[in-house]
Amino acid sequence: MSIWTCGRAALADAWLDVLAAASGEGALCTPRHIVSSIAPIENGAHGSHRVNEFAQSAKSALDLIVHADAVLVRIVALSLAVSGTACLFAAGFGLVGGAWLAVARFPGLRVALLLLNTLLALPSVVVGLAVYLLLSRSGPLGSWGILFTPTAMVIAQTILVLPVVAALSRQVVADGLRDGGDPLQSLGAGPLLAALLMLVHERWAVVTILLTAFGRAIAEVGAVMIVGGNIEGVTRVMTTAIALETSKGDLPLALALGLVLLAVVALLNVAIAIVQRSRFASVGLQTR
Repeated sequence: MSIWTCGRAALADAWLDVLAAASGEGALCTPRHIVSSIAPIENGAHGSHRVNEFAQSAKSALDLIVHADAVLVRIVALSLAVSGTACLFAAGFGLVGGAWLAVARFPGLRVALLLLNTLLALPSVVVGLAVYLLLSRSGPLGSWGILFTPTAMVIAQTILVLPVVAALSRQVVADGLRDGGDPLQSLGAGPLLAALLMLVHERWAVVTILLTAFGRAIAEVGAVMIVGGNIEGVTRVMTTAIALETSKGDLPLALALGLVLLAVVALLNVAIAIVQRSRFASVGLQTR
């Protein structure tokens, strides 16, 4: 009996298709035609919904920035503090190390310079992994107990930007000594003292180097994610928070942090441009 019922239903559908073809397209709407007619309307509705969702997220992100949301301010403040401290430590070691490399003469110098230039492209996740192994409980520095703290993040970012500061400062000192190192040597300055004095003379270039290092530090995510753990209120910085909030679907906070990060990078570029213009202006005044 069920087979007979199914056969009659199939025969009825066939007759409906024949009648639809005979009466012209659109004269008789079968379920197949209804689905094909509704599909474009549904796609348009979904597209409009996505646009409205993005606009609402952008509006909420701007509200978070304008009203200085407490969570947003805390994340941004920690990011600036960690990256700024890392750049200070990197400047202390990198500037002196770069100046020394500019005047040093020892076997294997070319290999050392090649290694330094290679470290300019050091992946942040590799730095994070190395620092994690050092600071973990089973590592040689595990007794310090600073893993998943801002201190560990500062160490990781210092290692990350140290090659940038050292390589760029070495190049600045080498170029400066080649162009104007004779007066310093005639005054009795030794090689290292002459290199350090050249850093003082090229102070605008040094500022540019430090701004570049800060931009490298504040924009990285791999190292701080590994050694910091992205703990809310403790080690969560802008880049790690953007990754987390996006995965959670909290688009307003992720967009707000992204806009702040873009603003920081833009300000760094503006500062570098101003420093370079001031440097060229000072050089022009000295040549007159």
